[in-house]
Amino acid sequence: MGLFKTAAKVAVASSVHGRVQRRQAERWAAKDQAAAAAAQPVTQAAPQPVAQVPPSPPTAQQPVAAPAPPAAPAEDPMQRKIALLTQLGELRTAGVLTDAEFEAQKAVILAG
Repeated sequence: MGLFKTAAKVAVASSVHGRVQRRQAERWAAKDQAAAAAAQPVTQAAPQPVAQVPPSPPTAQQPVAAPAPPAAPAEDPMQRKIALLTQLGELRTAGVLTDAEFEAQKAVILAG
């Protein structure tokens, strides 16, 4: 019975750890995005003269174009490497990877 209690405690602790880690990663990502947005210079284009367009007939309805979705922010290559190395370290800590496998994968990540 003691083995089952221990397994249940480990499962709960692992679940809580995962949630905390995801929440912390989301906070860091939001903080990084805010810093990147603040660092980008704001440029304003000079107003362009508007050409006069004759109005269309009142009976014809023109389709309204949907606005384009915002472009996804470019991911920083260093942040991606750090995330991959973190996952690699967790796999080694969990015993999934040996030290030799860890070192080989780390070299691949740092090289690419």
